[in-house]
Amino acid sequence: MIREKRRSVANGFLALLLIPLGFIGCGYGIYHAADLGNLLLIPVFIFCILLLIICLSGFFMVNPNEARVLQLFGSYVGSVIHPGLRWANPFYSKKRISLRVRNFETEKLKVNDHDGNPVEIAAVVVWKVIDTAEALFEVDDYEHYVHVQSEAAVRNLATRYSYDAHGPDDISLRGNTEQVAEMLQSEIQDRLTKAGVEVIEARISHLAYASEIAGAMLRRQQAAAVIAARKKIVEGAVGMVEMALAELSDKDILDLDPEKKANLVGNLLVVLCGEHDVQPVVNTGNSA
Repeated sequence: MIREKRRSVANGFLALLLIPLGFIGCGYGIYHAADLGNLLLIPVFIFCILLLIICLSGFFMVNPNEARVLQLFGSYVGSVIHPGLRWANPFYSKKRISLRVRNFETEKLKVNDHDGNPVEIAAVVVWKVIDTAEALFEVDDYEHYVHVQSEAAVRNLATRYSYDAHGPDDISLRGNTEQVAEMLQSEIQDRLTKAGVEVIEARISHLAYASEIAGAMLRRQQAAAVIAARKKIVEGAVGMVEMALAELSDKDILDLDPEKKANLVGNLLVVLCGEHDVQPVVNTGNSA
């Protein structure tokens, strides 16, 4: 595995000063050699000028949050990360690679969750390159590699968990967003470590049942909500009936036999649990 090596190169401004001085010196040497009639020195100075021209290709710029990966005839030499005008061996190839934080959103993937229900899921992944050598040499195209492996991790995560939890301790895609995001980030990071990439954040950006079952799942969720609400109503009604019977008994307001107590309980439950307003019936006594 090729790891990043930091490389120090010459300051470009210093080289920008020395190379023109070299041209001036060679020009003066040619003029002086011609003036003295020493024609053998002229080709030497011309060769030096050609070398100086080649040296001009050694200049390169490093922007902030950017690196240049240096190679000499296919061999990795090192990476330059210090910003500014730089100069290096003109025969080095200088590949630019960004160290900035980048993000992208995966495609909306249709997968089956842990229960076999088809869901649509997408995620936003925030990442950056931390090892330029691994990013450039260990994988063919590190940007494409990040996209493909991120989508694979999202697909794998969706198949391991259910859309909705069935128990209080179950992890679901919809109910445990923070925990799911941490697991997604960890899985993507495991896949991208060999590419010299750090995953800063990964979160689900879209989650929904697939269109073919969305209506049925919506009705199921509505039914579950109605059942839960009625359960709360019944629990509250039973508590109020118990309190009413206890108050009547403690204050000796009514002496209820079992039959009257059953009727009272039934009437109270109807009043408390009914969906519509109760119409009272006033007892005016027995007619003669």
